[in-house]
Amino acid sequence: MLPARDIVLLLTHSADYYTVDRVAEELSRRGVRPLRVDTDGFPTELELTSKLGHEGGEVVLHTAAGELRGEDVRSVWLRRLLSPRLDESLEPDWHDGCVRESRAALEGFLDGLEAAGCRFINPLGEERAGNKLRQLRLARALGLEVPPTLVTNDAARVRLFFEQVRGRMVAKMLTPLTQSMAGGQPFVYTSSVGPEHLDELEGLRHSPMVFQERIDKAHELRVAVVGGRYFVGAIDASRSVEGQVDWRRARPHEVHWEKGELPQEVAARLVRLVAALGLVYGAADFIVTPEGRHVFLEVNPGGEWGMLERDLGLPIAAALADALASEGGSP
Repeated sequence: MLPARDIVLLLTHSADYYTVDRVAEELSRRGVRPLRVDTDGFPTELELTSKLGHEGGEVVLHTAAGELRGEDVRSVWLRRLLSPRLDESLEPDWHDGCVRESRAALEGFLDGLEAAGCRFINPLGEERAGNKLRQLRLARALGLEVPPTLVTNDAARVRLFFEQVRGRMVAKMLTPLTQSMAGGQPFVYTSSVGPEHLDELEGLRHSPMVFQERIDKAHELRVAVVGGRYFVGAIDASRSVEGQVDWRRARPHEVHWEKGELPQEVAARLVRLVAALGLVYGAADFIVTPEGRHVFLEVNPGGEWGMLERDLGLPIAAALADALASEGGSP
């Protein structure tokens, strides 16, 4: 028999791989039981029950491995929460309603786990932490350099900002669309904006976008922060025509990850930023300029780190497993 609270839930989706497997391996080494839950399998493949009564409450999860009660769960890694896979023959309105109900039931289940004393990485309600404008304001207040930024659906203001940054401007989205290292989902890359684009901004009527001054790059950093620890990977896409603005557009043979460095004072400010956002884990992106300045771009509460462990051997899975397996208090 496993002792009480010896289970760690790994919430992800059916197309996820590597990172969730690495964390599961590290948890097993620490004597706790990892249990993967593919959230896109609810409600068609998983059964969740939340019950409130005069005697109190309980939450129960039914999986292929059997029944799991909330009081058995030590902690939860919120790797990914995806919408359910439902029968495509459902009427659109009914389909959308089922998605909303399923999401609400899942969130209520997780809230029940938190009420039962489970720790979460990251804590529930991280949506506010992912707000890019809030991140930039906090980062600047903590002493990190951030690029001049505009978020708008007003084409006239975009044109004015273009003049203010002397035509050096990029556009990006406020929220990510991809869900795994493998990609395969819709994705909008950071893109350079030129004069020829300024008369083609009618799409802003449907969705605002982020516009920033384009910063010259020596290379870029991806920094995985776990509590007070941080792990740095560096990538240089300057030799790639497609990847100069966004390294993710480079072809695999054009770029590779190397171990990077972050000045101690920048790292300390970043760790404070992640904590100020209420996060245990975050993946931060920086531009390192040719003069050696470190310009903060964003923290993604669910950002990818698998390539840093796979290519550089950085022990990020071990750091996450330490936080998930620890007993008592917040990780």
